[in-house]
Amino acid sequence: MKTFPKPLSLKEEQQYLKAYKEGDLKARDQLIERNLRLVAHIVKKYQGSEEEVQDLISIGTIGLIKAVTTFDSEKGKLATYAARCIENELLMFFRSRKKLSREVSLYEPIGNDKEGNVINLIDVMECEEVDLIEQMELKLHCSKIKDLILKHLTPREQQVIILRYGLGKQEEITQREVGALLGISRSYVSRIEKKALEKLRVGFDHLDL
Repeated sequence: MKTFPKPLSLKEEQQYLKAYKEGDLKARDQLIERNLRLVAHIVKKYQGSEEEVQDLISIGTIGLIKAVTTFDSEKGKLATYAARCIENELLMFFRSRKKLSREVSLYEPIGNDKEGNVINLIDVMECEEVDLIEQMELKLHCSKIKDLILKHLTPREQQVIILRYGLGKQEEITQREVGALLGISRSYVSRIEKKALEKLRVGFDHLDL
């Protein structure tokens, strides 16, 4: 990771904040540049992800810029506020990427119905009502997939799948959010989810639909 400028002293920070408040854009640029080390520090937590570190730093820097431009010095310390903004920007990025990835994976075929039509995982998890016959078929598939979840998955796998895909009228959440709720790492959630989905695919292939 590249070397970043040293952080500002408290006195320097206050001077630059005052100058920026008075309209000095160079002061704003200094506040951003001298806090890049904070971005790098927060990005370290996500180095196990598939994203390039420099890409994450760029995204975190967007959060830093938002922090500097919206910071109210009467409501705390810049570093504390900036850390939250940087973290939020990174989490929004990961959330959007995971949703996109999930949309792609949910359209992968997991089996065929009795007419030979391909069934995707999204068909049995979302249960969208289209017409009466289709509605009945989807309800049947949903009932079957719920049976598979109870029959083939361990309690921990059930928890992960229910939370990840918003089953039982819950809101779907990211792997990182699941990990926080269950007290495990995001990578461990990913492994559990992958194993559970494979079990469901195998089980679905053997259903008599």
